[in-house]
Amino acid sequence: MIRFYRGLLTVLVFIIFGIGSLILGFIYIPLASLFIKKNEKRHHLVNVIHKLWKIYVGFFVNLGLIKINIENYYEPKGVIIVATHPTLIDILILIALFPDSLCLAKQKLMNNFFIGKIIRDVYITNDIDIDDFKQEAVKALQDGFNIIIFPTGTRTVKGEKLKLHKSFAMLQIESGADILPVKIDCDYPFLQKGKPIYDAADRLINYNIKLLNPVKLADFSKESDIKLRKAISDKIKFDFSD
Repeated sequence: MIRFYRGLLTVLVFIIFGIGSLILGFIYIPLASLFIKKNEKRHHLVNVIHKLWKIYVGFFVNLGLIKINIENYYEPKGVIIVATHPTLIDILILIALFPDSLCLAKQKLMNNFFIGKIIRDVYITNDIDIDDFKQEAVKALQDGFNIIIFPTGTRTVKGEKLKLHKSFAMLQIESGADILPVKIDCDYPFLQKGKPIYDAADRLINYNIKLLNPVKLADFSKESDIKLRKAISDKIKFDFSD
C-alpha cells in the first residue's frame, strides 16, 4: 500500500510539472518576449525556470519521496557542469541547485509537447552546426551562465562501463572555462532507464550529490586538441568512477 501511495504521488508531481511546463512554454514565454528586451530574455527565463524547478524538486522532497544530500555545495559561475546521469530528474535537480544554468539538450526534446518550446527558446541543443555550437556556448559561459552537460548522453545503469562524449572537453578548450564534475548517486533505481515512473519504492530514496574538485585547462600540458580532449575526458571518467 505504501508503494502504491508513493507511486501515485510521483505521477502527480509529473502531472504538475507537465501542466506547469505547458503554461511556461505556451503562455509565459510568448508574453515575456513582448515585454523583455532580447538581450535580457535568456537571463530572465533562466531565472524563472530555476525558481520553478526548485519548486518541482521541492514537491519530491516535501512529499517524502526523495532526500537530497549535497557535499561541497557552492554556486559556480560561468563553468561547465559535467554530471553523471542515473535518473530522469537529474536535470531538474541540477537546474534547481545551480542558478544561471543552461543545459545541453538532445535534439529530440525540441519535439517534446511539454518542454519543447522551453528547450528551443532557452537552452542549447546538440543538433546545431559545430561552429555555431561553439560560438553560442562560449558566449553563454562568458555571459556568466553555467552549462550543464551529461557526457553519457543518456541515463546510465549502475555497473555499466562509462562511455563519455567529449563535447565538454571541446568546449573547455574553446572557452578556457573550468569544468565542475558533479557525481549523482541514487540508492534505489528510481526513474532509471527502463523503470516505470510509478516505481518509487516503499521508503525514502536518497540522492547523494557530490561536487568534485574543479578541472582547469591549465591542469593539462599543451598538446594537440585531440590529445587534450582525451586527457580531459579521461580525467572526468576517473573522477566519476572513483
